[in-house]
Amino acid sequence: MDKNSKTWKEIISLNKNSPSKDDEGSMLRSLGLDDKMLKQIEEEQIDAAKEQVKIRVNFVNTSTNEDPKHKYIDDSGMDLRADLEESVCIEPGEIKLIPTGLHFELPESMEIQVRPRSGLAAKNGVTVLNTPGTVDRGYIGEIKVILINLGKSKFNINHGDRIAQAVICPVITARWSILTKKHRLDKTQRGDGGFGSTGIN
Repeated sequence: MDKNSKTWKEIISLNKNSPSKDDEGSMLRSLGLDDKMLKQIEEEQIDAAKEQVKIRVNFVNTSTNEDPKHKYIDDSGMDLRADLEESVCIEPGEIKLIPTGLHFELPESMEIQVRPRSGLAAKNGVTVLNTPGTVDRGYIGEIKVILINLGKSKFNINHGDRIAQAVICPVITARWSILTKKHRLDKTQRGDGGFGSTGIN
């Protein structure tokens, strides 16, 4: 369909002003559009909405690995790959700091969370020790991943191996209010019940 045609402009106008999705569909069908064309319009609107919420993140990749990216459009995380001159062996119970060669410049009120890869954890017992690792907006140094081998066998990491994933998340900055002795925290049903206070079942 030609987006410059009168029909297309009528469609856009209807999409903006219709009170409900059912009414919208009826009006669009009155223009001679079939279900296939309606689905195409809906998909284009969804793609446009997704594009509007994307944020720009600057980065530097000093490794020879490919740049970080989402493998699938709906993935939350981007793979982090090991940047190594030689293979690293992690013995059972051992901790190793693995470089990635990646540096990020984040927008305001954003952070990167470094999370484990489920495949490594399930199959080999290798995970991110401080999960989720927090990369603050002010940090522009190299991203390094703290891995621990919780498995029973040694695990080798080679250059380019996917070792973790990075998820970009919003950060809420609190405005703290200090209470005096005259003021108490509001009572709750749970109160100060901590570890194990809710039982198992």
